[in-house]
Amino acid sequence: MRRYSLRLTALVLLLAATGALADITGRVVSVTDGDTIKVLDSTKTQYKVRLTGIDAPERGQPFGTASKDNLSRMVAGKEVFVESDKKDRYGRVLGKVWVQPSDCPACGKTLDTNHAQVLAGMAWWYRYYAREQSPEDRGRYESAEDEAKARNWGLWADPNPINPYDWRKGKR
Repeated sequence: MRRYSLRLTALVLLLAATGALADITGRVVSVTDGDTIKVLDSTKTQYKVRLTGIDAPERGQPFGTASKDNLSRMVAGKEVFVESDKKDRYGRVLGKVWVQPSDCPACGKTLDTNHAQVLAGMAWWYRYYAREQSPEDRGRYESAEDEAKARNWGLWADPNPINPYDWRKGKR
């Protein structure tokens, strides 16, 4: 019994040290940009959430405001469910954000806002972190980006869209 107790204690300490998270349910209290929101849960704990699998245009970058506005229309002031199991180096919760679609009051939280941002042409599929997505999500997000490009939606209407990674590195 003592050996089991020591193993359990070690596991709990390991999980605590790695910053393991659980999923979050709460209300979106602000939208920072096209891939970052703040969520307040029922205990009044606020989380800064970085949407995984996507990279949206930065503030000051072409389509930066449009991307933020599109995400705001989907989630601002609404209840969301955030699937998460880790934080990034800035302490933000990394997650997939689910919300009830505005056109389906009976659907529940079935809209993957991360995917919706890519499909609308308001974010890139973040290929650098593709290995962290499920194979299904990798396929869905890549297809969404391909469709947005083919239809010239959002940032793909620009003849020379600049990836946010390059924008941040000053390659404008």
